[in-house]
Amino acid sequence: MEVLAIIPARGGSKGLPRKNILPLLGKPLLAYTIEQARRARLIDRVVVSTDDEEIAQVARTYGAEVIQRPADISGDEATSESALLHALEHLAERERYQPDLVVFLQCTSPIREEGDIDRAIQQLLEDEADSLLSAVPFHLFIWRRVDGRVEALDYDYTRRPRRQERSPEFIENGSIYVFRPWVLQELGNRLGGKITLFEMDEDSLVDINTARDFALCEAIMSQRQAAILA
Repeated sequence: MEVLAIIPARGGSKGLPRKNILPLLGKPLLAYTIEQARRARLIDRVVVSTDDEEIAQVARTYGAEVIQRPADISGDEATSESALLHALEHLAERERYQPDLVVFLQCTSPIREEGDIDRAIQQLLEDEADSLLSAVPFHLFIWRRVDGRVEALDYDYTRRPRRQERSPEFIENGSIYVFRPWVLQELGNRLGGKITLFEMDEDSLVDINTARDFALCEAIMSQRQAAILA
């Protein structure tokens, strides 16, 4: 089984300029996800899709291959799916390379436990699924506004349950996606067919889009590193 990891990392970012290569605890943000992918025993190949030469150089320094992404799929409106599809098409055209599974990793979600990527791949295989998303369980009470009124989405407020009585809901954390290539090629989406879910811890919810997100991520990762060294 051939497993390809794709890490999209474009140069433009409005909320936090150059966020993909900002230094985080001594290394560029992108480096963490590349290193995690390279340590995964079930991943055979790691590529970074980028339109930016500085990001490309960082990717190569930390051991990833680089696929140059065209400008027309590198703007603010470009989807991750367009970058993923371009990477697959590029490798198929240049090398006749066709992986059995694709692991899509977002470098803005670097908080992953050692082994999470392998466990996610294994989860998809064991569940005989076509695609997988990582998510975090929660027991929050969620409300929304509808036509001038509010309504509860996930519980009966007249019979408020205790936390231990509730089955968890799940928040998609954007950290790990695994899919069979046909899902993306035929459906144009990272998710499709039989979908399964890989649970991760609450820290993994951090997704870096702002300076505040970056500071929070740095604090969590620093604390986790200190705990390992203690």
